[in-house]
Amino acid sequence: MAPTTQLHGACLCGIVSVTVASKSNHVGVCHCSMCRKWGGGPMFAVEFAGDVDFKGAEHISTFSSSEWAERGFCQQCGTHLFYRLKQDGHYALPVGLLDGADDWKITEQIFIDQKPSYYSLAEKTKQLTGEEVFAQFGE
Repeated sequence: MAPTTQLHGACLCGIVSVTVASKSNHVGVCHCSMCRKWGGGPMFAVEFAGDVDFKGAEHISTFSSSEWAERGFCQQCGTHLFYRLKQDGHYALPVGLLDGADDWKITEQIFIDQKPSYYSLAEKTKQLTGEEVFAQFGE
């Protein structure tokens, strides 16, 4: 995937769509208890260069899941749309939200210390504990 590839996606009902410029083909996996509760398993997330452009944004609801972040979803169908840091507006979107990109690569797992034993990923990746993640962001 070229560094400036435009990617598109939409929620299940199609009322909310998104366009982003790719930052890389890297997927990060979050094993924190909130991501697992939100999606029923780990969050496979991608980050982007520049703005995230939502059409149908009036149909997005947000939930303040912590002091530092919120999660967005479609009001109509419930599709998970994003995880966003409140302070700087940094977005992580579920990779499954995006259309047709097959060259994603899992490169990092975070909150590895919260990963339950009932699943594991075969990919060899960088692995960070929750404490190491917070240290990166100065929390």
